[in-house]
Amino acid sequence: MLFSMFFGAGNLIFPAFLGRSAGEDVWISLAGFILTAVGLPILGVMAVAKAGSLHTLATRVHPTFAFLFPLFIYVSIGPGLAIPRAGSISYEMGLKPFLTESLADQSWMLFLYTIIFFSITLWLSLQPSKLVDRFGKLLTPILLIMITIIFIKAVITPIGSFGQATGSYEEIPFFQGFLDGYLTMDALAALVFGIVVANTIRSKGVDQPKLLSRYMSYAGIGAGALLATIYGVLAYLGASSSSVGEAENGAQVLTLVMNELFGPAGILMLGLLFTLACLCVCIGLIIACSQYFTGIFPKLSYKQWAVTLAALSLLVANLGLTQILSISVPILGAVYPIAVVLITLGLLSAKISHSVYFLTILFTALFSVAETVNHTFLQNLLDPVLSVMPLYGEGVGWIVPAVIGAIVGLIVGHLNGGKDIDEPVKIAG
Repeated sequence: MLFSMFFGAGNLIFPAFLGRSAGEDVWISLAGFILTAVGLPILGVMAVAKAGSLHTLATRVHPTFAFLFPLFIYVSIGPGLAIPRAGSISYEMGLKPFLTESLADQSWMLFLYTIIFFSITLWLSLQPSKLVDRFGKLLTPILLIMITIIFIKAVITPIGSFGQATGSYEEIPFFQGFLDGYLTMDALAALVFGIVVANTIRSKGVDQPKLLSRYMSYAGIGAGALLATIYGVLAYLGASSSSVGEAENGAQVLTLVMNELFGPAGILMLGLLFTLACLCVCIGLIIACSQYFTGIFPKLSYKQWAVTLAALSLLVANLGLTQILSISVPILGAVYPIAVVLITLGLLSAKISHSVYFLTILFTALFSVAETVNHTFLQNLLDPVLSVMPLYGEGVGWIVPAVIGAIVGLIVGHLNGGKDIDEPVKIAG
């Protein structure tokens, strides 16, 4: 269930494009990609399991942060970005290739498609207790069987040899793969899906906190193992397609691969694969977001929230895939480092002081937001200042500010005599 909730269109296109771009350095780049696209989501589920909830974990930073940060994540990964992105990609890959050129250029075709797509998504989201049966026993096996068939065909009839690495993949293959892992949004999704996994396990009769935490961790590890395997397959397919056609993104890479392996039938198979993956992710996200918003804004029922989120996602999806993707990069650049640091702290001792949580998150947020503003609005005007920070050129300059924040937090906590160690947990309780 958890694997299929994670495995959306982005999980298909990003490793395939990584493989195509990294060429002979594919496995080095893939290692960095797996660290952020698999390792962080697993750790995210485990951190939420250990803390009990995302709210409890975030409250260790500050009560205001515990309200605003999860809210921002749910809006971003819900109707503001991830759900519409999946709906748009589903149209781009699942229907548009089979339309005539005149119909494909009509905006009303996207609108009509998203009405049908989100109606199905909403219908399957209204009974979250059936998630394991629908995902674990039906949709996930179909996805895995299709990808296995593709891989076996690629091994029997190889597409071609690996080419030379291009762009940043040639200069910093590991770190470029590391940054590519952000784009899957799975570390943020892990924090969001925690509530769904916990509720699903509880519905199976598991109520003890320790057992609940253990089974949530098992689910995270199992989903992560499947994701890593699939990413390896997709990266291999992308790397071996270097001599076939031209491709500007992962969707085009997979289109070339499927056409080379299976001919026109491969395009139909790819469309079905994308549609199923997008559907799984949208269902999981609408369920997670509806359960969250019902908890903090209970005036609307779960069903009413599900309908509202599906409708909002439909409207945003009609902005078009290009517009949605252009918005996603700066948002993820600002938010992802904060999520990474929060997950890391959550996995460490529960007795870490409030000062460490607060100052580590504060220093990380200040740098990541400044970096995002610099790239997005200032045309890199602040590069001479920000580049003083180690690893800035590799795209992970926030690591040093996070470490400095943790050290300062330890000093402040020590000077306070450790009185604030359990304060955030008490507030959450």
